[in-house]
Amino acid sequence: MHPATAKWYDKRDSVIIEFCIADSKDVKVNFDKTKFAFSCLGGADNEKHENEIELFEAIDENESKHKRTDRSVLCYLRKAQPGKAWPRLTKDKTKLSWLSVDFNNWKDWEDDSEEEMGNFDQFSDMMNNMGGEDDLPDLDGAEEDDSADSDDEKMPDLE
Repeated sequence: MHPATAKWYDKRDSVIIEFCIADSKDVKVNFDKTKFAFSCLGGADNEKHENEIELFEAIDENESKHKRTDRSVLCYLRKAQPGKAWPRLTKDKTKLSWLSVDFNNWKDWEDDSEEEMGNFDQFSDMMNNMGGEDDLPDLDGAEEDDSADSDDEKMPDLE
């Protein structure tokens, strides 16, 4: 029995954990207020995987859920206190070899305010309205200079 490789990220109202197990079968997920357990059969060898995590903070076990796909099992853990950032997934500061942060989905949402998000939307709109290729100057033959480098000889015509 081996722990499944997983990655996680923090959101304002939830924590997402993705267990990277292809072709998983017999998936069992147990949501407890301060504990989370996952087990399944999966991978090329149909190996048994089991993970148990003592969570950093409490979750709402009734609102938490999971979804199995062919490539992974995605677990949505609803925070008992939405709006409180989790600096780590586990209660202990011990590094788990099978767990990593999903930086592709991580966002420092706690520093965001509605005003900053409004500014970002304005910036995004400005970038979209800046114009396209028609606004670019014509660079073909921009500076016809007779003082060419010595290695810039005229290429022979193709036959």
